[in-house]
Amino acid sequence: MDGTNVFWLVVAGVVIAATLAVAITLLVKLVRARRLLGASGIPMSSKVLFWASLVYLVSPVDLLPDPVLLDDIGFLLVALRSLHKAAREAGVLGAGGDGEGATDRPAA
Repeated sequence: MDGTNVFWLVVAGVVIAATLAVAITLLVKLVRARRLLGASGIPMSSKVLFWASLVYLVSPVDLLPDPVLLDDIGFLLVALRSLHKAAREAGVLGAGGDGEGATDRPAA
């Protein structure tokens, strides 16, 4: 192999590793966010956006080809951010926003 091929293999490896790291981070955030889906103070629109992003993740129809997960990750990030923002506004989630301390109590 010449130097150009090695360079592109290294670049591809770095991109794949970065995508995998982001996907694992999102998986952890999804598991933590599942508690918020049952909270009564969060608007239904935020919950629907979350579920719609998960459906988009597993659907065969994508804006970008499937090996490129940037569109899937983007939709999930928007949905998680919306869900956490709605939870903070409803008083269900603490100021940290990490999902810890989330309860099923209604907003006061």
